[in-house]
Amino acid sequence: MSDVSVRRANAADRPVLERLWLMFRHDLSEFRGQLPYPDGTFRSDRVDDAFTGADWAPYLLTSGESPVGLAFVRSLTGPTRVLNSFFVVRGARRTGIGLRAARMVVAEHPGPWEIAFQDDNVTAVRFWRRVATEIAGDAWTEERRPVPGRPDLPPDVWVSFNVPARSGS
Repeated sequence: MSDVSVRRANAADRPVLERLWLMFRHDLSEFRGQLPYPDGTFRSDRVDDAFTGADWAPYLLTSGESPVGLAFVRSLTGPTRVLNSFFVVRGARRTGIGLRAARMVVAEHPGPWEIAFQDDNVTAVRFWRRVATEIAGDAWTEERRPVPGRPDLPPDVWVSFNVPARSGS
């Protein structure tokens, strides 16, 4: 299962991305102590933003016929693109799919990038530092920033790097 395809999601893909989003938020709940709403869902404003926001792009990650993850990019027209959400299902992790998918998503939008993650998510720390190194070599930075509106949480870690335009672009 090492093959991965990344494509911009459309309205027909939204139900699949909504289900993947629930898995993603469930995984993150471990690090933020967030519980689902009474109906069993988690906040989904980012899904709405990804599909309706003028400056957003949702991506569906697949392996063969199976959905294996999602990526939401924001600030497409801003000075710095932000990988707002990125998720790979557990059954596809540690296969190289995540690294290849992250590289494919950021390659779609050359220029400066920022990606946030939590220090206590040790797997994410290793993964995003590896992604930054694979894309930018030693030319990436890392800083901690407070979570807006959440002084009770530890700061997020942000990696920043530049994605060069593809040859012939």
